[in-house]
Amino acid sequence: MSVDATRLLERIGGRIGPQHVLADPADMAGYLTESRGLYQGTALAVVRPADTGEVAFTVRECARAGVAVVAQGGNTGLVGAGVPFGGVVLSTARLDRIREIDPVNVTMTAEAGCILQNLRAAPAAHDLLFPLWLPSEGSCRLGGNLATNAGGANVLRYGNTRDLVLGLEVVLADGRVWNGLTGLRKDNSGYDLKNLFVGSEGTLGIITAAVLKLVPRPKATATAFIGCASARRTLDLFQRLRQSDDDTLTAFELMPAFALAMVLKHGQGTVRPLAGEHQSYALIELSSPDPEADLAGRLEAVLGAALEEGLIADATIAASEAQNQALWRLRETLSEVQGLEGGSIKHDVSVPVSRVADFIEAAEAACIAAMPGIRPCSFGHVGDGNIHYNLSQPVGMDKAAFLSRWETFNRITHDIVAAMNGSISAEHGIGLIKRDELLRYKDPVALDLMRTLKRALDPQNILNPGKVIAVADDAPAALPVAKSA
Repeated sequence: MSVDATRLLERIGGRIGPQHVLADPADMAGYLTESRGLYQGTALAVVRPADTGEVAFTVRECARAGVAVVAQGGNTGLVGAGVPFGGVVLSTARLDRIREIDPVNVTMTAEAGCILQNLRAAPAAHDLLFPLWLPSEGSCRLGGNLATNAGGANVLRYGNTRDLVLGLEVVLADGRVWNGLTGLRKDNSGYDLKNLFVGSEGTLGIITAAVLKLVPRPKATATAFIGCASARRTLDLFQRLRQSDDDTLTAFELMPAFALAMVLKHGQGTVRPLAGEHQSYALIELSSPDPEADLAGRLEAVLGAALEEGLIADATIAASEAQNQALWRLRETLSEVQGLEGGSIKHDVSVPVSRVADFIEAAEAACIAAMPGIRPCSFGHVGDGNIHYNLSQPVGMDKAAFLSRWETFNRITHDIVAAMNGSISAEHGIGLIKRDELLRYKDPVALDLMRTLKRALDPQNILNPGKVIAVADDAPAALPVAKSA
């Protein structure tokens, strides 16, 4: 470590405490790679400020020294956005206070290091809920959710993270603090600055706190699992539910037969939900703040009519909370068990809801033609057009040989998405893994505007450099370890 770097860390330690400046390689190891293991990063140190003032001081000192700052929350990202390639990792873990819950304004002001599970639980005392939900809720943190505009299963009812934010507090690249912590639902006094930072993956500023929308806590839920002859039939059922139960429809999750087979094979404690086997499945949830709402009855009526018409082949409705959890476990377990079937080439895409079935059919046909035996797994939040289009290797194929075709299947999949006016990133972000893909598919004017914003807000290019969009020769020095997820 150079003398200048040592002095920088000493100055930061003098403000936030030397015990919160981690420079030992063993202490930093968990901050230098994401869970998928795609990239191995490097850093001078990990710093752990406790409040906005300490974040601002750290960023200001790094700016003066020309040292990069990579903000990191729970480190649950999937696209390399939180992996540092030099500079300082700024962990938000100690910014974990809920500053206020306002039950009349129906808002909660919370700091970026708050764990999502805690944010969901805290408003319960006021009969309210923060409705963002992700499988990683026990470890992901609010700052990361905001920086990636996280989605999840409840987007259908409540929207992405962006839709749940009224105000932000942000430390800028020069260490200044923008205090936009307003709980206003109407504010037409200039540019909507908060939406510059939500979804920017820490490249424009570091979010330290937010004012979040709350909703009435559901007191009645009903969950069903259905089997259909095809994804297209499943989408037909979704359209019918939007017509009959739009006010209560919270989640509509798609799973193909291959996905359910993997879960039942590898998922501990999972149970087959339907007697027969079907090509396409869906997990459906209705919810309401009215404890007397007969949601199971509403589901039974819609599904009964669909069965009689042959729209769906079979269905089951959870009769208890234990059965409800068992059905949800089938969906939640999928991501963790897919790796047990060998190499997996993953895509997180979106198309208009009306084109979801078209996309699945076209993408599966094209990928199978390119590699006979490949096993497509099209699952996800079909109600908002978000498909996790993952490809498992053919049985018996060498894993490394399969993963070496990653770019081939990117091109096949993303070309089909682009032809349908879709997006190559629905909810995981761009980070590093999709940065070059963005250049291929994003409108050139949009790319130019993005670079202009980056240069204006971060002229030294110190905030998470090399991620989302390159503004200079700032490609990371390290290359992927292996595309192993």
